[in-house]
Amino acid sequence: MRRVAVASFIGTAIEFYDFYAYGTAAALVLDDAFFPNLSSLNATLAAFSTYAVAFVARPLGSLVFGHFGDRVGRKSVLVASLLLMGLSTAFVGLLPGYATLGVWAPLLLVLLRFLQGIGLGGEWGGAALLAVEHAPEKRRGMFAAFPQLGPSVGFFAATGIFWALSAGLDDDAFRSWGWRVPFLLSFALVAVGLFVRLRISETPVFQRVMDAQEKSKAPAMEVFRTHWREMLLGAGGMIVAYGLFYTATTYCLNYATDGLGVPRSTMLALSMVACLFLAVGTWIAATRSDARGRRRLVLIGCGLAVVWGLVLFPLLDTGQPLLITLALGGTLFCMGVVYGPMGAYLPELFSARVRYSGASFAYNLGGVLGGAVAPLVATDLQSSYGSSAVGWYVSAMAVVSLVCVLALPETRSRELG
Repeated sequence: MRRVAVASFIGTAIEFYDFYAYGTAAALVLDDAFFPNLSSLNATLAAFSTYAVAFVARPLGSLVFGHFGDRVGRKSVLVASLLLMGLSTAFVGLLPGYATLGVWAPLLLVLLRFLQGIGLGGEWGGAALLAVEHAPEKRRGMFAAFPQLGPSVGFFAATGIFWALSAGLDDDAFRSWGWRVPFLLSFALVAVGLFVRLRISETPVFQRVMDAQEKSKAPAMEVFRTHWREMLLGAGGMIVAYGLFYTATTYCLNYATDGLGVPRSTMLALSMVACLFLAVGTWIAATRSDARGRRRLVLIGCGLAVVWGLVLFPLLDTGQPLLITLALGGTLFCMGVVYGPMGAYLPELFSARVRYSGASFAYNLGGVLGGAVAPLVATDLQSSYGSSAVGWYVSAMAVVSLVCVLALPETRSRELG
């Protein structure tokens, strides 16, 4: 079980590092490198749009990898998703900018970002199932906490590397080549991830499905036919987790550095501190869900987010480092309380023969609705109505998720099959 926990954790940490490195670069430098001919606002929106492309690709990735995960096995698919994600990220670091390739530069950037989304679309479901389907029945929430901690560590690592480069290089060096370093590190991270994942075994739950010859012939079709309600409501429950995270990180990083004049290195350091709140919230909620129930913890997180959305920007707009840290940390703590139990909750909603497809699609569809559009909507709302409107938008996402989770059952006592 230690090997399973490490494999599920390391894989998601690496893949989310790749994903978040792009988000940080989109907030800081991609507008100048790939969209230099646009106005400042339009270049920012263009950079965030390329960022959003991966979220659109993620549900497609969940269906492709979910099909093979429910037909062939969890382990093989996890290796393939790691390779696709890692190599796509590394090639972003090698991609020449607009000054060299002209219009082909942003087009290739969109393609690589799309492939990132396909890879990550297959990652989370497999990692969560790897932990949950190996875990003892009364400890599924705790073991599912390990892949759920991957985003915290991945974001911390990506932000930390950008912070070190930003602090150690002058602005010209950072914008010309320094921002590429975090992407190129993905070559080494892929090798580490493959070493860990190739040493794990298939999950016993899926092994029983194969032994009984109960595999679904068309998992995606079956999950849409028999589990459509759980899939849509599960996606709705994930909206607030994505919305909180990408508002607090990608959007607020751009807003604070460009709009409030907070130095880039300062804001990156504060984001790293705030990420610790995400890890704490994730671990507490995931482990407590074994005793208190997944649904109850997720509802508590949604309720906290409704309130915190109205507090976020008044604290952020002070420009004071301590209050900015509190604003971001509180937001990410709320996200962690929702996100932590979801590692076990979403897989438990689906039967074993379609679990990879169902849990992955619900998770990634929530990303389209909550994560892809959050920085775009926030940028538009702030320019039109001010920062308080962004806070109301965050609270509205929390209300939507709360209503969706209220319509779902508790699952901690369910048999996995």
